[in-house]
Amino acid sequence: MSPNCEDLKAGQASVELVAVLPALAVCFVLAGQTVAVGWALWSAGNAARAGARAEEVGSRAEPAARRALPGPLRDGAVIRSDNGVRVRVRVPALLPGVTLPSVTAASTLDGDGGT
Repeated sequence: MSPNCEDLKAGQASVELVAVLPALAVCFVLAGQTVAVGWALWSAGNAARAGARAEEVGSRAEPAARRALPGPLRDGAVIRSDNGVRVRVRVPALLPGVTLPSVTAASTLDGDGGT
């Protein structure tokens, strides 16, 4: 008894699906990690601007910038306020055991009103 063409096609589709799943999983992890990098960079920029605004009105930049960071990025953040405010945060990794580089953002405010 030989299998008909429909059975072969269904079996081939199942094998192709199983073969594509690992590649699809890798694509999802890479896409998610790209989003995490963007989030970390955006958050660092937001914190640098908050620190620069605080410095402009006479407050300390470091606490203001740290408060502006989301909780997961606060630990290990490096904030410097010499000649503008620089914020460096480590990019969170989606996979355990993976170490990713840090991202840095800087901001300054011109105190003379833009003239």
